[in-house]
Amino acid sequence: MPPETVAKDAAVSGTGRTEARARAARNRRMLVLASRIAVLVAVVGLWEWLARTAVIDPFNFSMPSKIWEQIRTWVTDGTAQGSLWEQIWYTLYEALLGWVIGVIAGVLFGIALGRIRFAADVLGPYIKVLNALPRIVLAPIFLIWFGLGPASKVASAVVLVFFPVFFNAFQGAREVDRNLVANSRILGASNRQVTLQVVIPSATSWIFTSLHVSFGFALIGAIVGEYIGATKGLGLLVAASQGTFNAAGVYAAMVILAVVALLAEGLLTFLEKKLFRWKPADADTAR
Repeated sequence: MPPETVAKDAAVSGTGRTEARARAARNRRMLVLASRIAVLVAVVGLWEWLARTAVIDPFNFSMPSKIWEQIRTWVTDGTAQGSLWEQIWYTLYEALLGWVIGVIAGVLFGIALGRIRFAADVLGPYIKVLNALPRIVLAPIFLIWFGLGPASKVASAVVLVFFPVFFNAFQGAREVDRNLVANSRILGASNRQVTLQVVIPSATSWIFTSLHVSFGFALIGAIVGEYIGATKGLGLLVAASQGTFNAAGVYAAMVILAVVALLAEGLLTFLEKKLFRWKPADADTAR
């Protein structure tokens, strides 16, 4: 058989295998999505049925239909504190601001202590002690310091975000390939150039891993701060609903918060894929 024919057959065979893998991956994604929807429908349906048949107390546990009605009422008529969108934006603003400040501080301190061993040896015990504290209990202190405004909620978000980002950035700076650093030194790179062009790019994947978790912590910090004392926000909706024994309101605020968190997670995942297009796909994804 001529070599040209063999090469052509190999190319056609390779294209067929690629298309088959792509089709299998697409089918798997559709199956996963359908399974997720089925699980959600089953859980919501079971909850509704148990509440309507009084197997569980509908006053304490509410039911999905009442939760949906509460969300619809908030969307159309607003809340006692103002429009629902204003409450969402207020909480999102506090969480985003606290998240940005916590991420920047965590990355800077993590990279710095990862590069400067003496500073890590001196400050390491203090950071471990602060990390061991139940940081959520600082929210009442921040409320006393900064008042009912957004500053106290931002502070709560910052302290929750800082530590996971710090430890990931610190570990990422420590895990940089020593041969890569040595080669950069041989080529005449300064400490600043090594940090900016070698250490930080190498630690980026570690840092992005912490961003997914830390934004959830930022939302928790903002919500807890609002729950303790605030003039607006989803946390205040939870507190107000609890004060009036409105279980549907509590669950409705939690649903809205979950949707906001999922949208933020999706955005972070999208940005991560764009930034790390050079990374090979995971084995599980490729199957």
